[in-house]
Amino acid sequence: MRPLNDVVRIRQLTPGQEQRLQALRAAARLLGSAFEIPGTGYRIGLDPIVGLVPVIGDLFSPLFTIALLWQGRDLGLPRVVQLRMLVNVGIDTLIGMVPFAGDLFDFAWKSNEMNMALLERYAYEERRASAGDWAFVLFAVVVLLIIAAVPVLLAGWLLHLVGRLF
Repeated sequence: MRPLNDVVRIRQLTPGQEQRLQALRAAARLLGSAFEIPGTGYRIGLDPIVGLVPVIGDLFSPLFTIALLWQGRDLGLPRVVQLRMLVNVGIDTLIGMVPFAGDLFDFAWKSNEMNMALLERYAYEERRASAGDWAFVLFAVVVLLIIAAVPVLLAGWLLHLVGRLF
């Protein structure tokens, strides 16, 4: 049985919204899983391939996310879901900037497809953000705070060591 606050009402999309969703779906597939690696069953898209091109390649996911967010805004997606989409592409962009390791990460982390799935999950039914959406965003914020604290703690530790030497 579905919780009472899960689905508020079915949303009637305009023909323009349907058309944009269809175009975004096709673009997400092209970027994330358009090609199968022979003999593996694993699918890749243009995003990790284009990502191999320095600087320009890392712009594809953020630009596509702008289109997804624009459509999400048009559909009235909960803000926490839009934030979750930003976190997905932020992770992709930040780790993608690391030479070699970031390129390998791009083959596994398919932020475009994750964000498209979020958009479609909320496109046809007006629903509140799930506990999973909130948990994901909260977890991401905690991780970012830890990452931000590491350099400060490291600098304090180094200053303490230097102070002990002199």
